[in-house]
Amino acid sequence: MNPLRSIIATAVGALSLFTLTATIALAEDGGLPDPGFQIVAGETALLMTDPQNDFLSPDGVAWGVVGPNVEAVGTVGHIDDLFAAAKAFDMPVFVSPHYYYPHDHGWKIEGALEMLMHEIGMFDRSDALSVDGFEGSGADWLEQYKPYIEDGATIVTSPHKAFGPESNDLVLQLRKRDISKIIIAGMSANLCTESHMRELMEQGFEVMVVTDATAAAQLPGLDGYAAALTNFRMIASHVAETDTTASAIRALADN
Repeated sequence: MNPLRSIIATAVGALSLFTLTATIALAEDGGLPDPGFQIVAGETALLMTDPQNDFLSPDGVAWGVVGPNVEAVGTVGHIDDLFAAAKAFDMPVFVSPHYYYPHDHGWKIEGALEMLMHEIGMFDRSDALSVDGFEGSGADWLEQYKPYIEDGATIVTSPHKAFGPESNDLVLQLRKRDISKIIIAGMSANLCTESHMRELMEQGFEVMVVTDATAAAQLPGLDGYAAALTNFRMIASHVAETDTTASAIRALADN
């Protein structure tokens, strides 16, 4: 065995803490170590980015570019499984939504996808202080997630405006609840999901990403999902799929 792999394998094997067991094979991932991720009651939260119709419903304005990847990965069902597991464990659940109000359409400086989202009316709401027209709109939650999000316990933060949480109160809400460990899923893999991962890592949180509970746009010559998987693996503390993650959460809920 390669000496580096031997050292890493010994270190990982010596861990006494409960960790998610979907360990990444070193030979398949550039020889990178896998720090692992321990679920600790009261310290670990589930974070969902943009579980909204415009991304996840066939009627959503972005479905044409993200829909094929959502269906191929099974994103909608996997997000549901994570919500259900977290609620069974009484794990804190946070949602960081994406909303655009009329005043946001007056921006003079935009990135490529910001411009596209504004042009197609993605995540539009009529007013920051009103929910008129919200029900069933592209900005609304996917219907099957509403029992989880609207249960009175889920923390819905103020909206992020570009891709990351720098413009909303997510970090404040996490720190006020003494959360230090975060499981991330939701949309869209290489945009909001990845941007939240990056900022939370920079803020000193321990972060893992559930790779099949997200998806991304796939355009000619541009594979957002593949790009995100590479960065998740290189930056996050751990990556795993839904079955492994949900099973680990449920196992703790049963104890």
